Amino acid sequence: LSPTDPMTRGQLRRMAELAREEGHEVRWEEARGGATAPFRTVGGLRRLLRRAERVVMGDPFSRYVQLLLTITRARDLVVVDDGTATMEFVAQLARGERLVRWHRKGGRLSPRDLLFAPVSAAARRRLTPEGSGSGRGRRVEVFSAMPIDEIPDGVVVGDNDFAWTRARFGPPRLTSGADLVGTSLVETGVVDGDRYLDAVRALAEAHGATRYFAHRRESADKLHRLAVETGLEVVRPDLPLELIARRGPIGRTVLSFPSTVVHTLPRALAGTPVRVAVCDIDPTWLTATASPRAQGFLSGVTGTARDVHRLAVVSPA
Repeated sequence: LSPTDPMTRGQLRRMAELAREEGHEVRWEEARGGATAPFRTVGGLRRLLRRAERVVMGDPFSRYVQLLLTITRARDLVVVDDGTATMEFVAQLARGERLVRWHRKGGRLSPRDLLFAPVSAAARRRLTPEGSGSGRGRRVEVFSAMPIDEIPDGVVVGDNDFAWTRARFGPPRLTSGADLVGTSLVETGVVDGDRYLDAVRALAEAHGATRYFAHRRESADKLHRLAVETGLEVVRPDLPLELIARRGPIGRTVLSFPSTVVHTLPRALAGTPVRVAVCDIDPTWLTATASPRAQGFLSGVTGTARDVHRLAVVSPA
């Protein structure tokens, strides 16, 4: 289900190439290409979804994924996602809550949310395991590198240790400096843009970072300003960062704010001398419209990370 923004599309194209090289068949759906695209996509996938015994999906918060879940009769559902949203998804499923992304939690429902609510509720029910009597039960698995504390009854948790990534790429060539990993917290309305830029500058100066690996959802305007004002070389990866880092070259120190990579990079780079360091988000950086849960959630992302070095919150000049 192809996205619309160019950077994410590019990464997905490259991942599709890797999947084909590994012997998998890939079907590319322009699922968001105009007003009629959803109808074409759903119509084209309906028969496959109804016949499938197992369905493997990515982002369970995606309205598209939730819509397709209402079509399938598969008794084996697998969520594969190494994003921070996975932690929230499993916790919400365990508590029987409405599925909503963490950075939107606490806000008012939009008219679109209200219209889509029955579909979302149906998807949540589909993602709830059923009893296995007479072989008619529904199995639900979450496969992720993220820490999962609240495990819903009946849900199977699989651990992504990045064994394929380590076997397929690397070991990487290391540079002498540090690299900084970007985040889309500004784009999602959680962190103030000016405060973020100041923090990036201070972090880069303190640790001698020379490159900034952009998140695929960071805006071009923000990245241009960041490059001009900090002097960092902005790199827009054509593959997920875990694969880029494993291929190299990569800095001996990788700096990050709270995000997925503080959980995934140590696994992808296991066996190398690369140090992953994380800098917490200062509460004063949050926007006035940030979710009330933002600070606690981001602290949890950092606090549950293993094999990372904790940095003091930077104090921009």
